[in-house]
Amino acid sequence: MTQPIYLDNSATTPTAPQVIDAMAPYFATTYGNPSSLHAFGREAHRAVNEGRDTIARLLGVRGDEIVFTAGATEANNLAIVGSALASKERKHIITTAVEHHAVLHTAEWLRTLGFDVTVVPVDGTGRVATDQVLDALRADTLLVSVMAGNNEIGTVQPVEDIGRVCRKRGVLVHTDAVQAFGKAPLPIEFVDFLSVSAHKFHGPKGVGFLFARHGTKLTPLFHGGGHERGRRSGTENVPGIVGLAAAAELAFREQDETTARMRAMRERMIDAVARIPGTRLNGHRTESLPHIANFSFEAIEGESLVMRLDEHGIAASTGSACSAPDLQASHVLVAIGVPLTMAHGSLRVSTGRQTTEAEIDTFLEVLPEVVDGLRRISPFKVGE
Repeated sequence: MTQPIYLDNSATTPTAPQVIDAMAPYFATTYGNPSSLHAFGREAHRAVNEGRDTIARLLGVRGDEIVFTAGATEANNLAIVGSALASKERKHIITTAVEHHAVLHTAEWLRTLGFDVTVVPVDGTGRVATDQVLDALRADTLLVSVMAGNNEIGTVQPVEDIGRVCRKRGVLVHTDAVQAFGKAPLPIEFVDFLSVSAHKFHGPKGVGFLFARHGTKLTPLFHGGGHERGRRSGTENVPGIVGLAAAAELAFREQDETTARMRAMRERMIDAVARIPGTRLNGHRTESLPHIANFSFEAIEGESLVMRLDEHGIAASTGSACSAPDLQASHVLVAIGVPLTMAHGSLRVSTGRQTTEAEIDTFLEVLPEVVDGLRRISPFKVGE
């Protein structure tokens, strides 16, 4: 049997061997609770602090601005809900139509608490216009949440431009940097909150962090022991934090080389897939993350395409893994104006540091055959 090919790295990534090695002692040898006063606890506490310092150093921020969480969903909730609950007067939040559901659903939930939410549309490439965001600002605007790069189509957003103006107006800015971390420049100087999840860059699942700029007010979501300087109660995931830091160090060290290789693969895929009749690229051709390419195919369903590719040992997806079982058209593709028939025929291909040119060769050889086979049994025809 040929080796399976994994092209779903936007959903999750394989944990790097050096990350596993870094974590191993904290499961069975250095297993203390970091809040304990004895030697076991002090050693665990030291590991947490070292992990925090590593992340802070890589981002160029203060250690006390890093809040460890169980992942980006929690980090997004802490930034949006935590800042909203801490606000006495401002009750307006702005976001975009292509945000991850961990942002959109959280903002929508705040409506039930009396907050007003403006969802700004995007253009046909998935990019939000800075002017439209700024035009939506009001005197009572508390927070603008705009992702750094889209998890389904890869389009990057003008977070720096938005953040520069919002800072002058005293409006907080949050960015979901899950897909951008370790793969693209981060707008850390222009945001007040930044969310990250370790398993998207070859770290472990179940751990992430929120960068919360010094001086910003956050009401905690969890109450208990007052961990993380009172911002996130709960015993810290010591092995996870160690793995997060090791994965971040690896990602930043390899970033230039890895992203250049992934971008070359993306360009190659786009050129090759464009030769298949009845296809379209979803997202921006150049203003994009290096590892994500999203296509729509006429006259076939994305789920069937994914399953046929899986039969050939190739793993890809129709879009966000968080909503894949839903089988509804992607809200991102709908937002950029993809017709519903083509939105249901979408395929997201995402590479990782382990992806090889030979694997892309195989994918590009198999894909046209699979598309052609599905179209032969489809009741619809290309161009109808």
